[in-house]
Amino acid sequence: MKVFIFAVLLTSSFASPSLRIIGGHNANAGEFPFAAAIYVQTSTGTYFCAGALLSNQWVLTSGSCIDGGVLFSIRVGANALDSSSSVKLTTDSFVLHPSYSTNPRDNDIGLIKLRLPVPFNDYVNAVSLPTRDVQPYAVITAIGWGQTSDDHAGLTNDLQAVVLTALSNEECKLAFGSQINSNMVCVDGNYNQGTCLGDTGGPLIQYVSGHLATVVGVSSFISGKGCESTDPSGYFRTFPYLDWIKNVTGI
Repeated sequence: MKVFIFAVLLTSSFASPSLRIIGGHNANAGEFPFAAAIYVQTSTGTYFCAGALLSNQWVLTSGSCIDGGVLFSIRVGANALDSSSSVKLTTDSFVLHPSYSTNPRDNDIGLIKLRLPVPFNDYVNAVSLPTRDVQPYAVITAIGWGQTSDDHAGLTNDLQAVVLTALSNEECKLAFGSQINSNMVCVDGNYNQGTCLGDTGGPLIQYVSGHLATVVGVSSFISGKGCESTDPSGYFRTFPYLDWIKNVTGI
């Protein structure tokens, strides 16, 4: 049985912060206008996560990204982290799922509230919530700024995207065993494509009606074998949390 590697919360059994995109490609300008780069300040330091704009004032991310956070610096509107055209926002307001837990890992989902609504344009816009849960073997897309190999630590300046396939939970359990529950979904690609350090909190996207982007998952964990192993990447499904998200955000 493999062990989870989780972002942010470190114990002797877990590895370093955040998750990354392996085997991806540079996203096109405006392709993912909801993508949010999140710099999380805690009492002990700063780390990086990703998220997705759900509205002009709410960002969806993982619970492990915001747990313990005291200040969030968020950039939207540009694929490059060093872009001078990105919109920079700061806030200290967040809502962690009330049933979030680290042992066992569950309900790894959270929301960040911006101090002021961000103006929408061609490069800044919201992603849609799903109307149904992601199904096994659905074609989905993962995005993020994380590492692109185990040998090269650090963030990738340009937003990466990779097309993956959703697995059934039975297949996911072949890699992770009984730790997998119905709130989770695993995704896999060709050989070692998937997420890793730097991508935690990032959205899993499924397109419906040909073009409408819906966020069906939030990046949460990988195998203890590392990012470049052929094991699947782990997300928490969005669909089971729709009522909670709507109650908190009013979306």
